Amino acid sequence: MDPNFRHLFRQFGKALLAQLRRSHVMRRVAIYARVSTSEQSPEMQLRDLRELAERRGFEVVREYVDTGFSGAADSRPALDDLLADARRGRFKAVLVWKLDRLGRSLPHLVRLLEEFRQMGVELISLSEGLDFTTTVGKLLYQMISAFAEFERDCIRERVRAGMRNARARGKRIGRPPVVVDAAEVARLRAQGASWREIAEQLGVGATTARRAFSRRAKSLAETSQVPAG
Repeated sequence: MDPNFRHLFRQFGKALLAQLRRSHVMRRVAIYARVSTSEQSPEMQLRDLRELAERRGFEVVREYVDTGFSGAADSRPALDDLLADARRGRFKAVLVWKLDRLGRSLPHLVRLLEEFRQMGVELISLSEGLDFTTTVGKLLYQMISAFAEFERDCIRERVRAGMRNARARGKRIGRPPVVVDAAEVARLRAQGASWREIAEQLGVGATTARRAFSRRAKSLAETSQVPAG
């Protein structure tokens, strides 16, 4: 056999083997299901997702099920396990029955999608017919991200407008100032009390107590420097 042909044949074999390995990795998927109450059963979701995996030729490495957890909860035991395994590269796609099984709010869903994207994990949602492994799915992800950013901008603008309106009406923005008896701070300090002890006794932070003590000392110093009339 010609040496050049043998070399090309060997390179082709290596490339084919690498492609087969990559396709095998892409077929490794995880299933995620969630129900909001312990009285509900996730079996319908799991059955449909198992059938989807079988039709697509996917290998299901694990099923993650959260029972009795709201979609508004950022942290859920099974979801946390799924994210941890995704970081370890155990699978390359996640199958869900519906997007709201992952998250109820758009910003939360986008955060999860972004986290999946950074880990090289795709998402497939059965009920909506969404497949983020495809070109159309990737385009839809960009649109969802844009809508989420628009929603965040709207919320920020409403907060700023509310603060401007409150200031215009003479309302103070932020926490009310903490009133500290500076004379009492000085008395306790003169008795040898530590800043921590003073803070605990007066119910304020140690930094607040120090600040009150410093302002009082500065005020007394300025008063003593004023010449008698």
